[in-house]
Amino acid sequence: MAKSTIKNLKCSKGHLSTISGKKSLFSTLGHRNYSLYVNRVLKEVVPQRGISSRTLGIMNTLINDIFERIATEACNMMYYRNRCTLTPEDIQRAVYLLVPGKLAKNAVGFGSEAVNRYVHS
Repeated sequence: MAKSTIKNLKCSKGHLSTISGKKSLFSTLGHRNYSLYVNRVLKEVVPQRGISSRTLGIMNTLINDIFERIATEACNMMYYRNRCTLTPEDIQRAVYLLVPGKLAKNAVGFGSEAVNRYVHS
């Protein structure tokens, strides 16, 4: 997948921001660790099973990679629409572009449900 470079995105309020495709914000800040959450979900689904630390590392890398791809694609959507605000529609379209078929539909559905629960709590 080719990386695009977006430079000098002008916002409506006159602010100027640059986004470079060479180095992402996530690579400078480091990645989050989702091992605790993967363990919790595994124990909910199959309580008698465990997972090795090496497999947890692979799952963590996978989650961070998917997150970064979706964030980059959503940022590109925002740029192509000449907007300065990232909207849920941008993220949903990015998921539909990056994740295949029914998996994308389920991911968007569960994501929308999670956002609604967060907003109404």
